Amino acid sequence: MSPGTRTPPRDPKQDRSRATRQRLLEAAVACLAEYGWAGSTVSVVAERAGVSRGAAQHHFPTREDLFTAAVEHVADQRSAELRTLAPAGEGTARTHAVVTELVDLYTGPLFRAALQLWVAASYEPQLGARVTVLESRIGRETHRMAVELLGADETVPGVREAIQGFLDMGRGLGLANLLTDDSARRERVVAQWARILDGALGADGG
Repeated sequence: MSPGTRTPPRDPKQDRSRATRQRLLEAAVACLAEYGWAGSTVSVVAERAGVSRGAAQHHFPTREDLFTAAVEHVADQRSAELRTLAPAGEGTARTHAVVTELVDLYTGPLFRAALQLWVAASYEPQLGARVTVLESRIGRETHRMAVELLGADETVPGVREAIQGFLDMGRGLGLANLLTDDSARRERVVAQWARILDGALGADGG
């Protein structure tokens, strides 16, 4: 910083506003995952976040605003975390590490929350249009990250379809995990899909 240049003072009010918004988004995702759409009202989220209902509605005027923003917020966090991954190993070992990380996306609280939002969107017209756009964006971003992490060349016939098939399988594993602990079977499926992707990508995994 050059002499005479001062850092602008922080605005405590803006800091509090950002912190409140952050708490609301995190609470909304947690409520969706635990209580579903029917049990996740603005009042329930506000109570969990430790703010008033009025404060919640100041940031998010409608219930649809709150929950679509919440899922988008956590999806962005997920994407940022994936971009920092540096899977170890080569060939099948590296592919297995990537497949494991991506499958983990579909067995955590974000997927559970997003699923509740998708189900609600199927019969809530106001929510449906928003969730369709949001899911399309998240789907494209997840596919792009899978391609980058796997070092895949989608100009090779069958590679794009193999990666999309793997991601669809990941969603299926996430659904299976909702009711029971499916970790044992999941490990076997992950290992098999790593081998399938290696075959599609080439023997060296690239």
